[in-house]
Amino acid sequence: MEVVVLGFVALFVLVFIGVPLGFGLMLVGLGGFAVVRGIEPGLAMAGQQILDISTNFGFSVLPLFILMGAFVHRAGLSDELYDATNAWLGHRRGGLAMATVAACGGFAAVSGSSLATAATMAKVAMPAMRKHGYQDSLAAGSVAAGGTLGILIPPSVPMVIYGILTETDIGKLFIAGLLPGILLTVLFILSISVATWIKPEIGPPGEKKSWSERGRVLTRVWGIIALFALVLGGIFFGFFTPTEAAGVGAMGAFLFALARRALGWKELFESLVDAGRTTGMIFVVAFGALIFSQFVSLAGLADFLVTSIQSLDVSVITVILVMCAILLVLGCVFDSLAMLLLTVPIFVPIIEPLGVDLIWFGIVMIIVVEMGLITPPIGMNVFVVKSAIFDVDLWAIYRGVWPFILAMIVCLVLIMMIPQIATWLPSFVK
Repeated sequence: MEVVVLGFVALFVLVFIGVPLGFGLMLVGLGGFAVVRGIEPGLAMAGQQILDISTNFGFSVLPLFILMGAFVHRAGLSDELYDATNAWLGHRRGGLAMATVAACGGFAAVSGSSLATAATMAKVAMPAMRKHGYQDSLAAGSVAAGGTLGILIPPSVPMVIYGILTETDIGKLFIAGLLPGILLTVLFILSISVATWIKPEIGPPGEKKSWSERGRVLTRVWGIIALFALVLGGIFFGFFTPTEAAGVGAMGAFLFALARRALGWKELFESLVDAGRTTGMIFVVAFGALIFSQFVSLAGLADFLVTSIQSLDVSVITVILVMCAILLVLGCVFDSLAMLLLTVPIFVPIIEPLGVDLIWFGIVMIIVVEMGLITPPIGMNVFVVKSAIFDVDLWAIYRGVWPFILAMIVCLVLIMMIPQIATWLPSFVK
């Protein structure tokens, strides 16, 4: 176990000195494997892992969903989503922050990425909230937390990764995230209501729109509603596999952007480059994480954890809570994909013999990973908002996310107490 501890220490050092996460994972994983087994077996293992991922047909769903989000962004739907939610919620106390969360949920339904959702909505929503006198803590906190919905509301890139690693039906995972995603969105809005009830000055009400104007702006977001219904409905009723649904969604987003005259040759090229760059980043992290996982498994970490848990003779829920705590600690350093790629191969062999539903456990993991994206001292979404809005104070964002962290805890407790929130809809999938 000493070599595993040294491996994690080396990885943390590399990450903190600025080495890209994927390459840091590769270096430490290959080096650790070489120490335990030898350099030639280590190189062979690394090459085999990269080949396996590169030729895995299941991963083809990733660039297609990412491309769908890129086309939607080019079509300008993020601005119209915010306008629509603002028209319906903006007149309430804290209403602009509520509208931000609702718009994040809508954008998440076609982006699949937490970081993309946070970065996009920061540029759309922050100027409007500042204009109406919102404190930066609530404004930036609602953007950072709302962005986390990008990996819970389907389609979700981390759900694809989890489904491939556990050989779980990705379509059922997507459907399983729907009710928890709606529940968490509602809890976020309630947390804003409570925060502004305690301190009304942090989120004053905005201008009330007429019913005719509300109806008008709502009709402008029919594209996202239609795209979401097409992709999820096709999966739910058995018309598409997740990979086919990703292709249909990407083509639908392309045609929609084309119809709005928002996609010339330049914009098409930029969308393809953005999707390729994001996909490449994901694959580099995946390569590194799986190489690192091979190292820690060979060094005996998984066997050590299984033996330790069995010797404790604790309940299944206690085991899951310990895993949640580990994910929160890892969230201080790693992004969502790296956390899943590192922990799923270790956690699943432990909980599967205990009879835990892997779809339910996947939703639990996604929510905890979401929480790690906004908790101090790092929180990837917090830094995304900071990079998008340069003059916002970092500690103001951290102050603003605490009500949303409490909402996530409530959501997690509800799903643990009532598993049917995550498992009921997938039981109807054809």
